[in-house]
Amino acid sequence: MVEKVIIMGAAGRDFHNFNVYFRDNPRYQVICFTATQIPDIHGRQYPPQLAGSMYPDGIPIESDERLMEMIKENTVDLVAFSYSDVPHTEVMHKASQVIAAGADFIIIGASYTMIASTKKVVSVCAVRTGCGKSQTSRQIVQVLKDAGKKVVSVRHPMPYGDLTKQIVQRFATYDDFEKHACTIEEREEYEPVVDMGAIIYAGIDYEKILRQAEEEAEIIVWDGGNNDTPFYKPDVHVVVFDPHRVGHETTFHPGETNMLLADIAVINKVDSADPRDVETLKQTISKHNPKAIIVLADSEVSAENGESMQGKRVLVIEDGPTLTHGNMRFGAGVIAAQRYGAAEMVDPRPYLVGSLKKTFETYPEIGKVLPAMGYGEQQVKDLESTIDACECDLVVSATPIDLTRLVKIEKPILRVRYDYRNNSKPTLGELVLEMLS
Repeated sequence: MVEKVIIMGAAGRDFHNFNVYFRDNPRYQVICFTATQIPDIHGRQYPPQLAGSMYPDGIPIESDERLMEMIKENTVDLVAFSYSDVPHTEVMHKASQVIAAGADFIIIGASYTMIASTKKVVSVCAVRTGCGKSQTSRQIVQVLKDAGKKVVSVRHPMPYGDLTKQIVQRFATYDDFEKHACTIEEREEYEPVVDMGAIIYAGIDYEKILRQAEEEAEIIVWDGGNNDTPFYKPDVHVVVFDPHRVGHETTFHPGETNMLLADIAVINKVDSADPRDVETLKQTISKHNPKAIIVLADSEVSAENGESMQGKRVLVIEDGPTLTHGNMRFGAGVIAAQRYGAAEMVDPRPYLVGSLKKTFETYPEIGKVLPAMGYGEQQVKDLESTIDACECDLVVSATPIDLTRLVKIEKPILRVRYDYRNNSKPTLGELVLEMLS
């Protein structure tokens, strides 16, 4: 009998699981995807060009809120949970709903969805969103380049536009961002890699992406998203931990899986963390994965003309996903504002416009910082209007991109950067090179 399936997702892992596990598989009939975490994904369609011959009309993407209704309406047999950065308790709440509605609930094993490469693969993942994966993966790319290796980075998917135009994306110049109509969230991941003179791929079909990347690289660096497991089978699996959120490494899915699989465990942000929290993380990692080699790192915060913050009322803008489903209360912008003596961090909530109001309703714990939300054109306009309305002396932007390229900001703006810095020996780069040899 053919099993009817719903794939629960957030426009990333769900599409990958479909491509490698369900597409062209006559055992299953995928009724729909569900969408959460990312604004304005539901109501769209996974197009027939990607869905394969079994789905000539494509596959609808429905709201996660209607999950139980859709299971009953379609007599669904199986629901595949396929998104990340979710508390273990929430995963089981979803499982309870699915079971109560009459279907089986599964999480597909990480190894089933990892594509094997003909080249060496270093994966960089994390136990939570906002731990510092991207700066860590860039550090590895730089180390490999300095060692004379041909290296290409591949980023976890962020398919927020026309999916038929995002099957394989290659970014080597700023013109490529315009070519692929990148959102703020996408540019946050791609721009810093291009700025260092490297190449980064992304898209939807990660088999096709891998085969193209293999043509120009001898080593692939997988740059993970959220706290998801890698899409490619790694030769070295690097996992990043955040001492500001001790305990999350064992309470979030699938971050705990990453911890258990890690070859190298990087405890990041040591320079701004309580040493007792760093020690607690060391003990947790050693207890659950004694084979993992623990590395310490700083997230080095810098701001050109940072002293101009002294005594100013500043609006701090941070990376969006880190503040929303990443549950962080602060980032590099807040650290810089405190370090350079800002008189006040202005609360953006009285000035919110449009979609940003809903963002703060969904994530009220964000507090007195502004997430750089920009999943679509309207959201970018809402961000611009909010910044313009906010009564402050200075805008402190800690998003990884040059925000002024996408948002017109009349107020003075100061850009904050954060980069990987070694804090222990042997260094991350030394260990990766040794494991790849």
